[in-house]
Amino acid sequence: MKLGMNPGAGCRKGADAPRFQADMSRTASINPRIIDGLYSEALVLSDEVRAAFMLSGRMDAAERPTTGREEDLARIALSCEALRTTTRMMHAIAWLLNHRAYFNGELSEFQLRRHGRLVTDSVSDVERVALLDAEVRDLITASERFYARLMRLDDGWRQRDAAQPSAIAMLRERMRVVGA
Repeated sequence: MKLGMNPGAGCRKGADAPRFQADMSRTASINPRIIDGLYSEALVLSDEVRAAFMLSGRMDAAERPTTGREEDLARIALSCEALRTTTRMMHAIAWLLNHRAYFNGELSEFQLRRHGRLVTDSVSDVERVALLDAEVRDLITASERFYARLMRLDDGWRQRDAAQPSAIAMLRERMRVVGA
């Protein structure tokens, strides 16, 4: 499994990591090009998640803990994190599809604002994740970082437009001016 196939994916390691982390703190405006790039990245990451957890009931003999209780805890951790990670990626793809539909004129801005909100992501349990192999831990971290990027975009988009008066407020203002 190869993580971070897309430059700037948020899961890069090494010398470039601080530069990408600094870039991620800025809120970019959402546009079709950004959404399409993120959608492609989400599909790749989702495929990696699917492949990693497809055989979640199996663990290599080398990875098995020594006692039955430890093995049970590791299996439970793998199942829980598989569910949490795949759900995270499904929410991400749904959010991206809503934005693609908006840019294609299939959703109004009102519909997007009403139904296109990201749910608050549940963070993985550190103790459970520690029971998993390094490759799976890296994948979980990559999905969390990707989702956090989407959350920042969504929050920035909603805050930017929250400063503008609503349609009802503008109508009330027009009625006040006409009535004066």
